[in-house]
Amino acid sequence: MTIQIATIGIIGSGIMGTGITQIALQSGHQVYLYDAKAGAAQIASEKLQLTLQKLVEKNKITTESAQQALANLVVAQNLDDLKNCDLIIEAIVENLTVKQELIKQLETFIPETTIIASNTSSLSITAIASQSQHPERIAGYHFFNPVPLMKVIEVIPGIRTQPDIVRILVDLSYKMGHRPVVAKDTPGFIINHAGRAYGTESLKILNENVANIHEIDRILKHTLGFKMGPFELLDLTGLDVSHPVMESVYEQYYQEPRYRPNVLTKQMLVAKQLGRKTDQGFYSYTAGQKRDEQLAVKVDKLSQYPAVWIATDFTADRELLTHYLTTHQIEIDIQASPAKDSLILVASYGEDTSSSTQRLNLDATRTVSIDLINGLNTHRTLMPSLITQDKFSQAAHSIFNLDDGEVTQIQESVGFVAQRVIAMVVNLACDIAQQGVATVDDINAAVHLGLGYPHGPISWGDVLGPAKVLLILERMTQITADPRYRPSPWLQRRVKLNQPLTFTA
Repeated sequence: MTIQIATIGIIGSGIMGTGITQIALQSGHQVYLYDAKAGAAQIASEKLQLTLQKLVEKNKITTESAQQALANLVVAQNLDDLKNCDLIIEAIVENLTVKQELIKQLETFIPETTIIASNTSSLSITAIASQSQHPERIAGYHFFNPVPLMKVIEVIPGIRTQPDIVRILVDLSYKMGHRPVVAKDTPGFIINHAGRAYGTESLKILNENVANIHEIDRILKHTLGFKMGPFELLDLTGLDVSHPVMESVYEQYYQEPRYRPNVLTKQMLVAKQLGRKTDQGFYSYTAGQKRDEQLAVKVDKLSQYPAVWIATDFTADRELLTHYLTTHQIEIDIQASPAKDSLILVASYGEDTSSSTQRLNLDATRTVSIDLINGLNTHRTLMPSLITQDKFSQAAHSIFNLDDGEVTQIQESVGFVAQRVIAMVVNLACDIAQQGVATVDDINAAVHLGLGYPHGPISWGDVLGPAKVLLILERMTQITADPRYRPSPWLQRRVKLNQPLTFTA
């Protein structure tokens, strides 16, 4: 197939349709914009004119390029005005039957060579194309909001989509200044699939009373570098959107434990505590601004500190803690077993402090665990055992405040907050690669660009250390017997062979 995409029809003039129209116009394509609601496409064209004018004022584009883009825009009055388009992109309601009926209608007047693309975020492309006369010309073309800024597009072939269609859409993505990622027609494609781990594991941590929403959000932002905490993100998206997606992916994967939704978000949805749009979600809002912000607690410097005995799973962690304690003139207990008055500091992975003390035969009343999944950055998470004496908890907290670092103490948890979440993020991405949903490069690019994570999820596993990620998952699986934590074979093989997670044969 040698189709050159010159003219694009876009059906639906909402936020997504308008955004797609903008980047199509700015990349030199003629666009026919249609909306079934009378006057909606015209209103969208007027908004586009204002948007382009603002870009001119900010020196983002020239006056000439804005004028040329607008000259290429045609507001279609009727659906059959799109009959000569090379490509038609539908960005209408997420309803399978409605999309199928639209395609049937299009096929009454468009030629066989016209490509039809769906901007669906959750529906099967194969199902959308199943009622078509020519399913081989139908593909998914999933943009993200706001389209001009979110520089990634998922290209999804259905079972019967011609390979040339994928190539054409990939080339078009680059012309529009976006990074294409090709995904199998599976629930959630790449980005909505990979994004399941962040929110669902955070909700489980909250349900287990390990930490509150402020603490969980703070830990994940300040330890791992997420731009938004999971509860801030859920409030921004709205539970009327997020919870049904959680349920949909879980059901589409036949109750796979990794995608298990949470009863809390269901209750909040019923109560209409949806997030920012209702001024009440996990946080309370006034004019879109959080009203309740809880800062980390700081413990002042103590007059005297106990000696600290260190236990670690990895040599580098011992060296890191030794350097920190020495720098701040804290005595280190170097005996084979801790002295009777020493604070016992354990840098463990994937287990709670009670399990660590049992495994290492330590005194739980003096033991505090510390999370070093991302080193000793500006935020430290501490986990006393169920019976750790307050004086030892306070001493540990104060020690890691000595350089004005931020400290959060959590209740016991199998794995710390950051460990649990990042291990699930990496493991799920490895499983997506194992299933052949997309290439490793596309998985990393899609999640980094589409979700704003600091790294692509598989690359992130290499940054943190694949052996650490695997250890977290193995211990959590052993302690909880919950199959949601079972390590992906993709991850296990690469650790066994001492290969990076990004290694592909």
